[in-house]
Amino acid sequence: MTHEHHEHSYQGAITGYRADKDAFFKTSPHSPLPAEEREAFTGLPYYPIDEDLVLDGLRLEPYAGSEPSAFQIPTSDGKLRPAHRAGTFSFELGGAARRLTAYVMDGGNPESLFLPFLDETSGHETYGAGRYLDLEPDEDGTYAIDFNQAYHPSCVYAPQFSCPLTPAENRLATRIEAGERLAEGDTAH
Repeated sequence: MTHEHHEHSYQGAITGYRADKDAFFKTSPHSPLPAEEREAFTGLPYYPIDEDLVLDGLRLEPYAGSEPSAFQIPTSDGKLRPAHRAGTFSFELGGAARRLTAYVMDGGNPESLFLPFLDETSGHETYGAGRYLDLEPDEDGTYAIDFNQAYHPSCVYAPQFSCPLTPAENRLATRIEAGERLAEGDTAH
């Protein structure tokens, strides 16, 4: 019985979070939507919630790749933003071993990890430069990657925003049908 309750509470939490975000986009003076588009805005498009795309208990492993730890992430408006590679997460998804690198943006909270990713929906059903996840450690020091919370950067909605572009090392060779998507017929590159 508790498993069913957990499903409902998780679904409810994600649904509530999405409703709050839609309200922010429609009514907040800080909304990334251009003011003239807010009245007609009816909500962000999402994939259905998929609890199989919640990966918890993940440990941040030391970064062991060949790229430098400190580097500059290019942004959508041609700038560079200082960041460093905090480490990597390894997990299984779609029957294959996967790895994503987590970043910390310089000047940001060192506990908060920035996890941008590309997948096989990028450039078709989702933004071509990737989607984002923000991760905070759980009490036991592990992390959860919840692809249902994947979101588009603000530059999808208005070009004045400066958004980090996803490094090529974070391209997943699979479809992540969870989180925010583009409206049917939209293809943002």
